[in-house]
Amino acid sequence: MTIPVRPGAGRPAAASAGADPLAPLLDLPGVREAADAARAGIDRLLAHRLMRNRSAEVSSESALRGARASAALDGVDVALADLRAGSVDDPVVQGSLRVSVGLGSMVDTWSRAPGQVLARLHVLAAADLVDRADLGRPAPHAGPRLNGLLQVVTSTSAVPAVLVAGLVHGELAALAPFGTADGVVARAAGRLTTIGRGLDPKAVSVPEVGFAELGAEEYRGRLAGYASGGPDGVAAWLVHCCRATELGAREGLAIAEAILRG
Repeated sequence: MTIPVRPGAGRPAAASAGADPLAPLLDLPGVREAADAARAGIDRLLAHRLMRNRSAEVSSESALRGARASAALDGVDVALADLRAGSVDDPVVQGSLRVSVGLGSMVDTWSRAPGQVLARLHVLAAADLVDRADLGRPAPHAGPRLNGLLQVVTSTSAVPAVLVAGLVHGELAALAPFGTADGVVARAAGRLTTIGRGLDPKAVSVPEVGFAELGAEEYRGRLAGYASGGPDGVAAWLVHCCRATELGAREGLAIAEAILRG
């Protein structure tokens, strides 16, 4: 898979044969530094004393807050208290909740059979939004580009996991392979990538909250820049993802501290 650069635009230096095909991402402006900052934020979270024996509590709350934020990015913003009380029946929110709850069971399969996982994510996210026959079925337009992305997911890379996650997230959001609930699916796939590639193995950060804090309008703008294919747009999107990851780590720390306080 190549970095998505529109025809006629300048490209990062091409990787030589046998080299890591994602390595040029690190040469984009600001990307390496942003990835380092995101890694440092996650490391601070993982070093919290609660992670020794109570990380599951943080992960559970993270899933709830992540589901709420993911739905909000798709235009359905509900109160966390209402979500916790089980009083929200909006189909977008319910789909986002099902996805968050189901992520843990998909981590191992994601790196081996990502197409299968994407289909499952769409079934969970869109169960109340489309006909059953349309669930989990990528549209024909997805074709080769989706196949290229699946190859990225199953391949190894020395590029930081936060950047691979950003690429996965951006590609799925730009491609919209299912035509509905693609945002929820894309964010979930990005999160699976950070978990499976060891950035956040305990699933205690909340990157969706990070994206929401940066603003839905900014999120859409950065995605549009990525989809345009220019190196500046790709760089800005990846930096945005790194910043959201930093903020998501901060949210995880807030959760941990709240649990400690009881």
